[in-house]
Amino acid sequence: MTKILVINCGSSTIKYQLFNMDTKEVLCSGLVEKIGEAMSRITHKKFPDTDKATKTIQEEQFPTHAEGMKKAVEMMMTGDTAVITDINEIGGVGHRIVHGGSYFKPMVVTPEVIENLRKVIPLAPLHNPGHLIGIKVAQEIFPNATHVVVFDTAFHQTMPAEAYMYPLPYEIYEKYAVRKYGAHGTSHKYVARRAAELLGKPLDQTNLITCHIGSGSSICAIKNGKCIDTSMGLTPLDGLMMGTRCGSIDPATVGFLMRNAGMDIDAVDKMMTKQSGLLGICGVNDIRDVHAKVAEGDKKAKLALDMMNYRIRGFIGNYFAQLNGQLDALVFTAGVGENDEIVRRAVINGLTGLGFKLNEEENDKRPGEYALISAADSKFKIYVIRTNEELEIANETLALM
Repeated sequence: MTKILVINCGSSTIKYQLFNMDTKEVLCSGLVEKIGEAMSRITHKKFPDTDKATKTIQEEQFPTHAEGMKKAVEMMMTGDTAVITDINEIGGVGHRIVHGGSYFKPMVVTPEVIENLRKVIPLAPLHNPGHLIGIKVAQEIFPNATHVVVFDTAFHQTMPAEAYMYPLPYEIYEKYAVRKYGAHGTSHKYVARRAAELLGKPLDQTNLITCHIGSGSSICAIKNGKCIDTSMGLTPLDGLMMGTRCGSIDPATVGFLMRNAGMDIDAVDKMMTKQSGLLGICGVNDIRDVHAKVAEGDKKAKLALDMMNYRIRGFIGNYFAQLNGQLDALVFTAGVGENDEIVRRAVINGLTGLGFKLNEEENDKRPGEYALISAADSKFKIYVIRTNEELEIANETLALM
């Protein structure tokens, strides 16, 4: 049995899933959170041969990622939560990396790869430092496993220069590699492959617009199976309005606020990254809370929701044009895209002029692994596809083992 552990380390969290790659089944998954705080917590789910996982929650202090990871391994190996008997049963460890710079494919971890990831920390300061800590800790715990880094930016490296270049002096690109990189590529790649399967077409003959809508959101235009444009840019701040991120705004706003509001660059960056988006407009960033406030008549919550949907429609329309209307399907995925029928309805009903038409009954159902939600007379198919970034990372890791 080939077993691969997929890890996603944040600044104070570790998400993990252990796969049996012979069957593509999840053996266990978990979340270590509040690392470095007075009290941390691990939630571990074991998946037996039943439909329901066994969930175990424990609280104790994990001063660093090392203690958190060791606790996760302990739960994988001991007692009622065990799924392995020997640490060497794990042959590969796949690491999710938000920003890989110019890397266009998954890589086996080497000192050179680590150094290059350090260099691109300024492009994903909220994510990449945690990823590097996770790699170091995992290499110490799993010294005999093959460690592979899978980049959220990699799928987008097929964009043509006219899509990824910024109209700044060319020397800025040459000296500092300032360009569009995109994000969520692992998710876009996974749902693109699944959509092609559902359409019964080879991926390299499939044109899609994929909408990864969650707390962080991005949209991707896919022509013949390859990304030709995406909404996130140099960093994951660009593009759509998100939970706490502003997305695309006039770049002169930064200088304006520094000159007129007494804010320094760090304050502006914090505001745009952590205090804007839905949170900035209506005070909450969870879409469920936004809907609840709308139902109560909150005008700011209604405005926030309308703004988010407006921008989603705008990017879909842009990419529809870039594909010259040659589209096989529109795909919704991620937390909001998969589970929020209100957002999907608002987006699709604003695109009827392009030929999209919703099947209201199917849209209102809770989708499983996928659902076709377009009406029979819709010019283009509309799918909801549950993303599985972890399985995509496990597959990429297996390919390099």
